[in-house]
Amino acid sequence: QVGGFAWENCNGGRDPVVLQSLSVAPDPITIPGNLRVSAAANIGRAMTSPLKVVLVVEKALGDLWIQLPCVEQLGSCTYDDVCTILDNLIPPGTTCPEPLLTYGIPCHCPFKAGSYSLPASDFIVPDVELPSWMTNGNFRVRVAVSNDGEELACVKLAFSLQS
Repeated sequence: QVGGFAWENCNGGRDPVVLQSLSVAPDPITIPGNLRVSAAANIGRAMTSPLKVVLVVEKALGDLWIQLPCVEQLGSCTYDDVCTILDNLIPPGTTCPEPLLTYGIPCHCPFKAGSYSLPASDFIVPDVELPSWMTNGNFRVRVAVSNDGEELACVKLAFSLQS
């Protein structure tokens, strides 16, 4: 599906972590702008450090999908431990930002097994200086999360950006 928001679990929901619902508005996503997100996920077992995340980001150029390189931690990048990144963004011991705090959604590793739900919540998308190849267009992103070589979660997203 080109030009509309869509998502799916990569492995037919057989991973320990399964996204059950996800909605994003507006479509296309505007930068800067407001973003309304709702989501639900089920974590079948605790996710502990190190959590490796591999992003594959593709952009449509006509009928072709081109994989975008990893430039300054944007694009098709591998993050060896997002737990460390989260700790740098939100120092351990500080409370999780809203709306995560209100809905009991953790923002640090380990992530306990259980069901997590984020009702429709508004986020501000800041005016980020993105390279031109990362703005305006249709994108596909594959997000795979693993720990010690075992895949825990995998989600494919499709969306449009407009700046």
